[in-house]
Amino acid sequence: MCPPRPCFTPTTLALALVALAHGAAHGQDNAPVLPAVQVTAKGYAASDLDTAASTLSLSRDALRRRGAQNLGEALRGEPGVAVAQDSAQGQNPVIRGLSRESIVLLVDGMRLNAGQPAGALASFMSLGLADGVEVVKGGASVLYGTGALGGVVQVRLPQAQFQAGTHGRTSLSVDTASQAVRGSATVNTSHGDHALMLGGSVARVEDDRSPRGKVARTGYDSDAFIGQYRFRLDGQRQLRVSAQRQQDDDVWYPGSTRPATAAPAPTVTVHSPKQTRHLYELGYQQQGVGGQPLNVDVRLYQQRMDRQINGFHNTLQRDVNTNQAAFTTHGLDARADWQVHPQHLLSAGVNAWEMKGQPDRRVFNPVAGTWTVNNPFENATIRAVGVYAQDDVRLGATQVLLGLRHDTLDSDADSIGNGSISTGLDKRYHATSGNIGLIHEVSPLWRPYANHARAFRAPGMRERFESGPRADGYTYVANPDVKPETSDQFELGLKGGVPGFDYRVAVWHQRIEDYLTGEIINASTKRNANLGEVTLRGVDAQARWQIHPRHVLRVAYSQVRGTNKDLNEPLFQMPADELSLGWQGPLTAGLQADVNWRLVARQDRVATQFSKGTENATGGFGTLDLGLDWQMTRTQRLRAVIKNLADKAYHEHLTEGLSGTEILAPGRSLQVSWTTQF
Repeated sequence: MCPPRPCFTPTTLALALVALAHGAAHGQDNAPVLPAVQVTAKGYAASDLDTAASTLSLSRDALRRRGAQNLGEALRGEPGVAVAQDSAQGQNPVIRGLSRESIVLLVDGMRLNAGQPAGALASFMSLGLADGVEVVKGGASVLYGTGALGGVVQVRLPQAQFQAGTHGRTSLSVDTASQAVRGSATVNTSHGDHALMLGGSVARVEDDRSPRGKVARTGYDSDAFIGQYRFRLDGQRQLRVSAQRQQDDDVWYPGSTRPATAAPAPTVTVHSPKQTRHLYELGYQQQGVGGQPLNVDVRLYQQRMDRQINGFHNTLQRDVNTNQAAFTTHGLDARADWQVHPQHLLSAGVNAWEMKGQPDRRVFNPVAGTWTVNNPFENATIRAVGVYAQDDVRLGATQVLLGLRHDTLDSDADSIGNGSISTGLDKRYHATSGNIGLIHEVSPLWRPYANHARAFRAPGMRERFESGPRADGYTYVANPDVKPETSDQFELGLKGGVPGFDYRVAVWHQRIEDYLTGEIINASTKRNANLGEVTLRGVDAQARWQIHPRHVLRVAYSQVRGTNKDLNEPLFQMPADELSLGWQGPLTAGLQADVNWRLVARQDRVATQFSKGTENATGGFGTLDLGLDWQMTRTQRLRAVIKNLADKAYHEHLTEGLSGTEILAPGRSLQVSWTTQF
């Protein structure tokens, strides 16, 4: 059981990692270790050890071992990352205390856009088919524009490959906590200048079981399909056509349960009978050759997200409001990078997208027995155009990254408030973003770095145009005149790696001006507004130590502190301090074991004025997972893992719900998965 406060402070943890690094340096030949390669951090493939920023990457094998149902669950326990949850399916990643609107979500480089009143946009990312996940922690607006204050999360799906013949992989898993059955398969075939990849996944999930019994309304069904065709024009140029589709059925959000606004119902719960995402892409890629190669990638894409978002009356046992919401995005991305010199890379790009939103909301009057239209807005549109340039140069042992971007955004709607307001809704925003980062290689194990990133977030459709109840217990009033947020983040860090040992430590401070939130109007109402300034600061650290040729220890730590300076209180919904420990090693030939221990501290730094008393302290807890991996044949693997071995009853601090009724995490569960390649 975790004590009320974390066992390590940031200072002691940093000193411990430095001591480990010092010990690892002795007895090693200091030959460079193969570093993780990231695409998201710089926009092109680059070593994490040459990147002056905090990043993390999960490989396909890491995702397989975690057996995660969705992106939030896959990232739980990673340093600097937490999860905000309102259902089993709705789990949004939180980066350094910032979530949802303050994180850009990408699938294969394409932004997921939608207004989300409930659930997780991240759950539309076809995780069962993913090749990997990449995360950039901290401001990243230079490459990704509006919304990247907290960082970027990108899911990478399989790509069509020019490999002779046909090959692929399949997986199947079951677990006891939710009696879930999941399966996925991808296949790639290539002949001459043609390559085709097809993939699909299914999930049938029943209600979770916690140590206190069944957690109602946590089951759902999910199906996904991906496909890509590539045509090779010559040795350097390719055309591609991609398609993605995901559909989730019968998804409930127990954390959304709130008192009804009209008699006689005590509570209403949001649910989605059906929600779908379609994406289509046409792309062109050119791979440069010669001493100064120029690489180019251009894509056009369309994405549509459709959701039924209904409010279920828990006394009348029927829907009392319905909302058929559709969000369509058309986008253009064009980027190029030029290797001016072996130690100097210039890159530039333009991103343009337009998102249209049209909800069809209807409200039931139980007394009259009639339905009335109550649309929050009509034909809302956001258009964004951004242009950026980035210079990546090595000066001896120092790597320098400079970036600059300018964005123009237009936001408009035909009307808001069920047609009551139709003027003064057109706004144009301009924003300039920038970053500067330096990392210096003293040795492969000692790479101090520093960076400063300026990012921004323009107000979304919900903040400008939609009025209604929110998770903090207030009813929000739309405000078409809110301004964009701007953020400055400063980070100091240390990273390095030698064979058998690698680590990352980062200390950071972030100031957000014109913070978009709710201004208290009365005891039950807030108005969307810019409330001055908030600050966040923290530390995240991780290390991996190969204590024996086949035994590996891992440690990760996160701490975030946020302050709402307007109200002089802790910032609403900050994650608890967290420590993760792990071991992996062989038992016999072909059989490996792993142990993962997660310790989460009590979180009593809560907002009181802002949340109207709805954010309560959360007790500390610890969970232990035990896993076995069996390499059955060269192409087949079987994995069994017992999650939450001690059957702890707990919920994360960022779990939404009425006080005392937050949904509990699953109890002890056996998950068995089988994967094969052909």
